[in-house]
Amino acid sequence: MTGRRVLVASDLDRTLVYSAAALDLSMPDAAAPRLLCVEVYGGKPLSYLTETAAALLDAVARATVFVPTTTRTREQYARIHLPCPPPEFAICANGGHILVNGVSDPAWQARVTARLAEETAPLAEVSERLVASADPAWLLKGRVAEDLFAYAVVNRTLLPGGWLEELTEWADGRGWTVSLQGRKVYVVPRPLTKSAALAEVARRAGADLTLAAGDSLLDADLLTAADRSWRPGHGELADAGWTAPGVTALGTAGVLAGEEILRAFLAETALLAEAAS
Repeated sequence: MTGRRVLVASDLDRTLVYSAAALDLSMPDAAAPRLLCVEVYGGKPLSYLTETAAALLDAVARATVFVPTTTRTREQYARIHLPCPPPEFAICANGGHILVNGVSDPAWQARVTARLAEETAPLAEVSERLVASADPAWLLKGRVAEDLFAYAVVNRTLLPGGWLEELTEWADGRGWTVSLQGRKVYVVPRPLTKSAALAEVARRAGADLTLAAGDSLLDADLLTAADRSWRPGHGELADAGWTAPGVTALGTAGVLAGEEILRAFLAETALLAEAAS
């Protein structure tokens, strides 16, 4: 890759790593891929990728500037042990923190805090509304993450019709975005984006080609900001039939989509290397 540097920014949950409930292994058990556990929580295995994906991820991380890009808090991200060299950069809290060798960059954190104070309603107001509007019959817990955004864990099968839409409309008028991912309802400040953090990391890394992947509404800005992107055949974006210029919509769903995404990253990196040689 003479004179060119590729940056790969990928969402983690349901893009590269998968809980047992999200694996979507529809083949016979004897034909199922071998899995590697990459996260333990409460003494129990929580997240996986296939062994094939593990090898592909190692190759991606060695050939590019690999940047895990997640809505997870820093504490939640630290539980993930990816089978690759430790990334120099990581993006956590949906862009609220840029980690440099595992440490949050204070200058970036200050920029984010100032912008949110100027452009959005206070977190306390939003968090209070999220919990107050929910019914204890299906609200399992409400949380504030990194003093940046709020989320609720819900029994999705009991969510009443129209509740999510009403919350979305209320939050939109206050500069916030709502996203339903699995059992979690996220309410995130509109300026808190993965794409803004991506632009900063790409500048610091000197990258001139950015690749990205993600499955949820909170990944849409990341996918459109990158030069080339992929989304799996599951998740919020797939359910909505969402696509955009430069974004490839894959048909593969579940943990095998992680393999396909990583192969796409490697193929694009090889093409750039070939063009530069």
